[in-house]
Amino acid sequence: MTIQSHIETLREAIPSGVTLVAVSKFHPALVVREAYDAGQRIFGESRVQELLTKKERLPGDIQWHFIGSLQRNKVRQIAPFISLIHSLDSERLLLEIEKQAEINTRVISCLLQIHIAEEETKSGFSPDECRLFLEEGRWKACPHVRIAGVMGMGTFTDDKDQVRKEFRQLKSLFDEFKTGYFADDSSFREISMGMTSDYPIAIEEGSTMVRIGTLIFGDR
Repeated sequence: MTIQSHIETLREAIPSGVTLVAVSKFHPALVVREAYDAGQRIFGESRVQELLTKKERLPGDIQWHFIGSLQRNKVRQIAPFISLIHSLDSERLLLEIEKQAEINTRVISCLLQIHIAEEETKSGFSPDECRLFLEEGRWKACPHVRIAGVMGMGTFTDDKDQVRKEFRQLKSLFDEFKTGYFADDSSFREISMGMTSDYPIAIEEGSTMVRIGTLIFGDR
């Protein structure tokens, strides 16, 4: 099957209210262009230098999402154009994004990355850390950062019940934060969860955005 057919198959499987982020990390620009030509416009990258290289080689109407751990000293390089940062996981990162967004006279949308998996290698706020971050409220003094929702990754396991439990927890946290802090903010609406191996479960549990690479581009 071609990349175009993979994308078409996914579009038939994914409900209309769920955004497809094509995870293009580690795939060359020529391959990403095939997905673009098939109509895909949202791509996810996890390394700043790779993202910058591809941006120079690909059409300007692509919406680039940053989906990996983001070092503060790299924010400056993506601040002029990034559409969504999925990995806001500390106050220090928040303040750097605010600084660079102001320099570029932009408002940058970000998702709160929350650690829901039973894997220490996954990053993100713990649920309690995220509660404290929101309760302390310093994010409210960052007008150039738009907190648009939450992101989480399920455990890499064949135990679908465990993955479902983790996604259900993320949806519950989203509901808690929406009610407690963003009830009047229509921008806080995204739940980014679900990848190639588990996106159907994520959608069933309330995902609004799935990050899929292998099903589109094949193994890296």
